[in-house]
Amino acid sequence: MARPVVHTDSLRQELLAVTADLVDRDGPARVTLRDVAAAARTSTTAVYSLFGGKSQLLTAVVDDGFRSFHDSQVAASPGGLQGLGVAYRTWALEHQALYRLMFGGALAAYVDCQPSPDVAADAMVPLINAVATAQTAGTLLPAPAEMVAVAIWGQVHGLVSLELAQVGPPDADWAAVYSSALDAIARGWAA
Repeated sequence: MARPVVHTDSLRQELLAVTADLVDRDGPARVTLRDVAAAARTSTTAVYSLFGGKSQLLTAVVDDGFRSFHDSQVAASPGGLQGLGVAYRTWALEHQALYRLMFGGALAAYVDCQPSPDVAADAMVPLINAVATAQTAGTLLPAPAEMVAVAIWGQVHGLVSLELAQVGPPDADWAAVYSSALDAIARGWAA
């Protein structure tokens, strides 16, 4: 006789989402597994059973963020570099807590929590592929594709981070700024 499934994938996803929001709001030092369980309307036993301890839960949150980001980039890949750039900002604005956790460094300063290297590296694959495709087509400067991808990522990441932090003129039209920056990036790397 099969044992009933006690902890479902939907509970796992709920715990990941709740944890991201709590850590973003309160900081990693102040969030307890009891807080996470209460917010998800489950028990701490469920959290321990699905993730182990707090460090493993936080790592799972960051890994899940990188997987979600990767999936959005894969979906945007047919739009080339421009499509990837637009998808980057869209994903960040829709997942602000995850974005800050993935790139803010707050978790690593508090607990042994780094994204799994393969998961984080996979997030860049669509951009590297788009760069290589554009170089093969002769529309992008010839240079190591990974170097170009990191340079482009750094530029869009910086703008999105400034927008999320609301660092800039109070009346900034971030969508227009971002669009202009994507155009400038494309011109700067054009062959």
